[in-house]
Amino acid sequence: MDLALLGHTEPQRNVWAEQIMGMPISVHLRSRDTHASDDADQAVRACFDELHDIDRLFSPYRDDSEITRIQRDELAIDQANPLVRTVADACRTAEEQTHGLFSAHWRGRFDPTGYVKGWAVEQAARRHLAPLMEKDVAVGINAGGDMQLFTAVGADWRWNVGITDPHSSATLLATIEVENGAVATSGTSERGQHIIDPRTGRPATSVASATVVADGLAHADVWATAAVVAGFDDRKWIADADTKTGLLVASDGRTARWLDGVPIEISEVSEY
Repeated sequence: MDLALLGHTEPQRNVWAEQIMGMPISVHLRSRDTHASDDADQAVRACFDELHDIDRLFSPYRDDSEITRIQRDELAIDQANPLVRTVADACRTAEEQTHGLFSAHWRGRFDPTGYVKGWAVEQAARRHLAPLMEKDVAVGINAGGDMQLFTAVGADWRWNVGITDPHSSATLLATIEVENGAVATSGTSERGQHIIDPRTGRPATSVASATVVADGLAHADVWATAAVVAGFDDRKWIADADTKTGLLVASDGRTARWLDGVPIEISEVSEY
């Protein structure tokens, strides 16, 4: 996904980027000042540092992370860092809300990888970046294509998020304007069949991409994953997901869009 701002006068654009959690994470600030303030630099640094800390705690690729130790039966969840227990509780709630379409135990062990990124980025952004809106126009964080976005109250600006066609990366299927909220995309187009249906243990293959817009990135990310697992033809979950809008693209090119839980456009004819 690509993002830009819409408005009458282009404010100063400032960008910071760092490799965290195995992906590029960037912060985009639109400011009225020519240069980013020291407060902005410090806020972005604090945001990145928090995400590094979360990665050290939750990474399944680090031998010393608490998640790896839990999976080796060296540490119990109820004895782990309080953040691990917070995530475990949130994953249980997400599994209940999605009726099993999302699960942190699909491998038969606790693996919150599918939840942690969205949750961590949202929490760090709300804590460190959102306060910048007292002086600046807009700020957003992009973590591998998933975004948490903020706009100052009364500002004549909107984030313009482009949704790429999973079958043709040079084509935009749609653009979505977001004032304050989050956008998450999941699917098979970039990483292949990496999303497993926890109910069957088999890859979910009928949705090439699912883009979900919600208030928070943790919520959007969970439901984007759930949408892929549910499959293109099962869209009953949309009415109960409490999302703002979204777009599903089937592996055969069919598309479905919704707004506030109500379908607004469904293409049942394959375009590919």
